[in-house]
Amino acid sequence: MTRLIKLTGVSTKKIKSLLFIGRLFLFSGFISSGMKFKIFTFIVFLFATTAIFGQTHTTEIGVETDNDSYLLQGSDRYYTDGIFIYYRHALNVSGSRKLQNKVLGFELGQKIFNPQSGSIADLKGVDQPSAIDRPFAAYLYVGSTLNFLYKDESSLKLSAQLGVVGPNAYGKQVQDFVHDNFGFYHPSGWEYQINNDYEINLSAAYNKLLARNSWIDLSLASYVNLGLGFTGAGIGPMVRLGSFNQLFNSVSTQSTVTQDKNAQLFHKNEFFFYYEPLINYVAYDATIQGGLFDNHSGLEITKDKEPFVLSNEFGVGLTANRFVFNVAVILHTLDDKEMVQSHQWGAVTGFYRFK
Repeated sequence: MTRLIKLTGVSTKKIKSLLFIGRLFLFSGFISSGMKFKIFTFIVFLFATTAIFGQTHTTEIGVETDNDSYLLQGSDRYYTDGIFIYYRHALNVSGSRKLQNKVLGFELGQKIFNPQSGSIADLKGVDQPSAIDRPFAAYLYVGSTLNFLYKDESSLKLSAQLGVVGPNAYGKQVQDFVHDNFGFYHPSGWEYQINNDYEINLSAAYNKLLARNSWIDLSLASYVNLGLGFTGAGIGPMVRLGSFNQLFNSVSTQSTVTQDKNAQLFHKNEFFFYYEPLINYVAYDATIQGGLFDNHSGLEITKDKEPFVLSNEFGVGLTANRFVFNVAVILHTLDDKEMVQSHQWGAVTGFYRFK
């Protein structure tokens, strides 16, 4: 084993992680033997790749796409689509005694919501407002983030967004285009969407390492939102399993760029699985309740939000050379009091690092 490690450049921690993950697949009764071999071979390749390549980079650009169709359940409900474009640049913290990294970010994003179906038309093609168990809504925004990452592996990420909920967020146009051009049914019911409401939304997220032992660690994840569109808070643990880096330079904390060319990281690249359950308190959600100061005129249909929402996120983070990937499945309990079932979606994020 020692000779193998020397030849491949794979650390003992990676070997242990690989063997553990391999056992999970080999003893799983839900995967065929042929598929088990393919998955295990792919994992071996990823581990080898992360051992060969890797260097620090100061800037990255990326895209995230969220959609419930990624889970192959045939659903098209609730939070049904999201697209986000990111730019992040690491700032110099060489003169700081506490900071290990600091990352400035800019982003543009859109989220689209609809009821349990994107069409509320009956068999005669007539829209039925009674079928709306969650409002039609879209949120379009531009934002900026500043991520402070400390040597003790705590972090504070501050965010500000300027956005709009309503027809000017172009949710109807985007959903119509996708459905009409990719062979889906034609949506209907957007005449009842949330009215236009321009918003400023602020957020602060705090993370802190709690415990670590070889290839597994536990950290605290929390956030507070305050704004005209979204106000609330959430808290929960995050568990990582595999080859991960410290929280000041990791996929987990959106800090995979750094100005420190001599950073003493656990691994040149990351490949890990994670689980993050959160309990969320929702004080206000404009995509459900409409604008905070809107008179809710016209055909707009709003609902009453649920004060507490439970979420579970399962995912994998990977960096290899200039590329960063995160793939996740998110499960949510009911967002409003009339929703007929919980919802879930997949999220795929990719970055390219340079400089």
